[in-house]
Amino acid sequence: MTVIIFLAFSFYNYGQNIKNVDTVVGNNEPIFLQVEEPPIFPGGESALTKFLRENINYPKEAIKNKISGTVYVQFIIEKDGSISDIQVVRGIGGGCDEEAVRVIKLLPKWIPAKQNGVEVRAYYILPIQFSLY
Repeated sequence: MTVIIFLAFSFYNYGQNIKNVDTVVGNNEPIFLQVEEPPIFPGGESALTKFLRENINYPKEAIKNKISGTVYVQFIIEKDGSISDIQVVRGIGGGCDEEAVRVIKLLPKWIPAKQNGVEVRAYYILPIQFSLY
């Protein structure tokens, strides 16, 4: 059996329950869902694909139980490009949710989003598809 991990990319405006501008409790800095210049992974989407392929391990429990599907992970890209507030928006279980979060924690700093030419905090949702073939 061959295990293949397919990676889908940001649905930047995915997440019907998130407002265009939100705030985190205790922090008055706005967090944007939609911006003029979205955050960029260093090297672009192809570099992100490569990073994820090299770092994601299909969980043994998911393979054993033939679990596949898409894990949607939401996080904030801070003004300095770092990642914070990682959450699974929709998971599939079998260890895939935890694996997706583990790999998101490994991401290097991004080029932050900009609004009106100013770096801002922005939500990012990354769908990661786990598929067995």
